Amino acid sequence: MAKGRKRKAASGDVATNRRASYRFNLLERFECGIVLTGTEVKSLREGKAQLKDAYASVREREVWLLGVYIPPYGPASRENHEPERPRKLLLHRDEIERLIGKTHERGLTLVPTRIYFSGGGSRAKVEIALARGKDLHDKRESIRTRDMARDVQRELRDAQR
Repeated sequence: MAKGRKRKAASGDVATNRRASYRFNLLERFECGIVLTGTEVKSLREGKAQLKDAYASVREREVWLLGVYIPPYGPASRENHEPERPRKLLLHRDEIERLIGKTHERGLTLVPTRIYFSGGGSRAKVEIALARGKDLHDKRESIRTRDMARDVQRELRDAQR
């Protein structure tokens, strides 16, 4: 990729979280509606949003999206929104109950993977994934241990010859 050029999101996507699949094992995906103000929708239509450090949380039987940065809309100087405010996600009650049960399991979290418009571009949606964090440190340790065991086996074979 050329220097200084930003990689574009997939067609139809406003923002994607490409790091999510690297940092997490994505187990299950959900499509959610999102409660937005008018200036947030206009800013999203310009393709401006960041999901880098975003996550979702279940509080009091409601799902909230936290850490998403939607920049202020330029022409709306006074009636702008707060860029990193918590935003409510819209899911069916049974999906929320299922998420409550799953997130209480050890190591499971909710990670937004993309924001897009659906229904002919009229409704903003968020795709969240139920995810388990990859423990990269443990993976490196297991590789190191495997390599050490292989070296010991080689030494034993060489000693028997």
